[in-house]
Amino acid sequence: MPTRPTLFSALGAAGAALGGLAAYDLLQRRHSVLRNYPVIGHLRYLLEGLRPELQQYFIERNWDGRPYDRDIRSIIYQRAKGIHGEQAFGTERDVNRPGYEYLVHTITPVPEPAEPPRVRIGGPDCTRPYEMSLLNVSAMSFGALSANAVRALNKGAALGGFAQDTGEGGLSPYHEEHGGDLVWEIGTGYFGTRTPEGDFDPEEFTAVAAKDQVKCVSLKLSQGAKPGIGGVLPGPKVSAEIARIRQVPQGQKCVSPSAHRVFATPTELVEFIARMRELAGGNRPGSSCA
Repeated sequence: MPTRPTLFSALGAAGAALGGLAAYDLLQRRHSVLRNYPVIGHLRYLLEGLRPELQQYFIERNWDGRPYDRDIRSIIYQRAKGIHGEQAFGTERDVNRPGYEYLVHTITPVPEPAEPPRVRIGGPDCTRPYEMSLLNVSAMSFGALSANAVRALNKGAALGGFAQDTGEGGLSPYHEEHGGDLVWEIGTGYFGTRTPEGDFDPEEFTAVAAKDQVKCVSLKLSQGAKPGIGGVLPGPKVSAEIARIRQVPQGQKCVSPSAHRVFATPTELVEFIARMRELAGGNRPGSSCA
């Protein structure tokens, strides 16, 4: 049990710390809450930090989350671990609620196909069309993802027989390690196929597009999450490796412009896609996507 002097010292130190915090809160100019409610105002920011966990674990229902609710996440986790691949029939949702949409089964189901269904990518001008899986890995750039994440996604694509979109950050060596099919995405910054001035580099494009692992080339028209604005990778995140793959200066802010430099009209867009197909030897499907 602490002696009286020790207890008084502890209380004095705590009081001094609270007094110092209160003085700082009163003098600072960034947060009006702390100026009006020194010390206790910090509780507001503490509760704000705990809000996501409180919402997820105590308030949110199993089917409320977006883009994936808790039920779907549980299925993903279980299948990733190789357990509980199928769920029992039933639902917690009110299927009779107005506006609820669902599918009903047919009394004459189609036999399960021997091979997963695919869709052909590539028109009559494409000499090597690609039979693409219906579900693939969407665009996520190296730099936004780590090397190990890119490796894992490509190995999954190779094992599952589907394709991985490289994202606009360029085709890294990690995309090629496991041999999974690739959709090479080219954005407004032309990363991985750009000149020092930031223009499209035909020779670099030809070299990369000739790789057998590159099954399609996707031309990204704009920043999907930031329409009309463009994207920015802060300078401190542009490592030597990212700079080499994207062909940009190391340590400098990497900007994905809001629009392309090599075309400006729908007609020029179609002509540019035709040019990409020609540079690729006519054997790669070309597409455009926002």
